[in-house]
Amino acid sequence: MLTPLTFPKNSLNTLISAISLVVFTFLDLLDFLLCYVYRFLDEFLEENPIRCYCCEKSGKEGSSDREVSDTLHERKNIFREKFFLNLRRDYKVKGGGQLRHARWSDCCCKSCISWQGKEERKLHLVTNLPNQGRNGYENETSENVIFIHGFLSSSSFWAQTVFPQTTRPNLKLFAVDLLGFGCSPKPADCLYQLKDHISMIEKSVIEPYQLESFHLVAHSMGCMIALDLAARYPNQVKSITLLAPPYFPSSGEKASHNALKKLAEKKIWPPMAFGSAVMSWYEHVGRTVCLVFCRNHLIWERIIKLLTAKRELYFLVTDMTKHTHHSAWHTMHNVICGGAKTQDNNLQIIKRAGISVKIIHGEKDQVVPIECSYDLRSRIPHAELRIINGQDHNSTIVGREKEFTKELDEFWFSAPKTN
Repeated sequence: MLTPLTFPKNSLNTLISAISLVVFTFLDLLDFLLCYVYRFLDEFLEENPIRCYCCEKSGKEGSSDREVSDTLHERKNIFREKFFLNLRRDYKVKGGGQLRHARWSDCCCKSCISWQGKEERKLHLVTNLPNQGRNGYENETSENVIFIHGFLSSSSFWAQTVFPQTTRPNLKLFAVDLLGFGCSPKPADCLYQLKDHISMIEKSVIEPYQLESFHLVAHSMGCMIALDLAARYPNQVKSITLLAPPYFPSSGEKASHNALKKLAEKKIWPPMAFGSAVMSWYEHVGRTVCLVFCRNHLIWERIIKLLTAKRELYFLVTDMTKHTHHSAWHTMHNVICGGAKTQDNNLQIIKRAGISVKIIHGEKDQVVPIECSYDLRSRIPHAELRIINGQDHNSTIVGREKEFTKELDEFWFSAPKTN
């Protein structure tokens, strides 16, 4: 009788480490070579090429703002650092002119460029506003709620899950497409810092709707923006609900690098972790992935529809390509990584203000480590933490929409400020 072939655990780990070393060394080389490919193409196809971070060190032009993440400039690449340093220094970028709205490697379909040509840049917004005088609620004060989606997502994450489940007519719900995602503007002349996202939410929601108070609900990367927004409006924010917050306790100059290493560690398994590492560490490999999939998303959507015999695709699928590489790359580094420097200060403001906070995390989340929520809870002692067994990064909401919406409703109407 044949016995199955087994490997000692230590030997298996050694093998995986060796494969990882080979794979990421190859990606270092590939990213370095692609850098020169895109420099050559951009010279001919762009009116004013956008400088990549291979040829710019922290502390030079454009990097003095503390909200610009160190991880944009200081990602190590053995080939770029040791073998071709002089070539990197010799490269010069054309000056003058205004950045084009779309780069040649971005999609230019009607949906992706619908924001261009408008006089004022505002976020795409999906609202669910109450009907006045319905069911005797005409004298009740409305509760305003701003929903902020996560990375590679859109307002659909809330509009197709929570919005249909709400029953209270005195709720005003606002779900935004963040700057650079969904149907919102995706300017090339933007670094997508926290202050850029906050400014657009203010200009698109808080100011035009004159919100004097509001609740915040955020998922994944959106939690970083929600915490920053709450710290800027501590007297207006009534509660914060955070789902899978990517919070990494750290301070000082290495906070950004700590966040990058923990959220996108260079490893080949599981596949989702490998994908995060590739897209977070390799600027030009990531741009190539976006060139293939995002620029041609209409073709891929038609192919998927044919293979699945479906007339409409699930929003989680279509949202994956509703961005440019420039917007996703900078948001990843300047919001998630760069934002790590300011989060402890934001938490102190929220703690002093006594804003009600609820943290929800899926037990099987492979995108954001569950330790992030435990660490966040330790910084806000009055926060409520709920770990949902058997759920992952998205299924804390998707698939349990009614239960989640009921939980939100109870939290909004029963959790006043603690101070």
